[in-house]
Amino acid sequence: MNIRRVLTNFILIIVSFILQTTVFRVLDFGDIAPNLLMILTSATAFIKGDREGLICGFFCGLLVDVFFGTYIGFFALIYMYIGFVVGKFHEIFFSQNLAIPIVFITISDFVFGFVCYVLMFLFRTKFNLGYYMLNVIIPEMVYTAVIAIFYYPLILQINNRIDEKEEKEAKKFV
Repeated sequence: MNIRRVLTNFILIIVSFILQTTVFRVLDFGDIAPNLLMILTSATAFIKGDREGLICGFFCGLLVDVFFGTYIGFFALIYMYIGFVVGKFHEIFFSQNLAIPIVFITISDFVFGFVCYVLMFLFRTKFNLGYYMLNVIIPEMVYTAVIAIFYYPLILQINNRIDEKEEKEAKKFV
């Protein structure tokens, strides 16, 4: 992993966080905004593998923890696990196809919402799963999937350009 990829991933994380917390808060539907950091984590994991997905998920979650979390590391751990698990499918599926990554991003967002419900509400004896599922998890999952249709190809294109530049630099040394 070279400095160009690290810098690009850092910029993507910051831009995704800023868009998620500003622009998409204005464009929310029923107080639901898409989870751009989940799109970025799942897309990075699906394109580059489990290690990069784990690292991207950790920093995305850490950013959410610092600004919105009550405990440092809670969201970082969830994003990190999701990035790692989605990254395991990197070798199995072809990342250029649009449908499969969108399905993984949608499932990742559902898992994220469900795990957050279990760890944040269920343990505090708030058993309103039906309400939370219909009013938070599923609308956010759908909104995230719709945004992922446009955001995933951008992430894929950026990663492909970095890969091409890395290959050109590697050919210079051979």
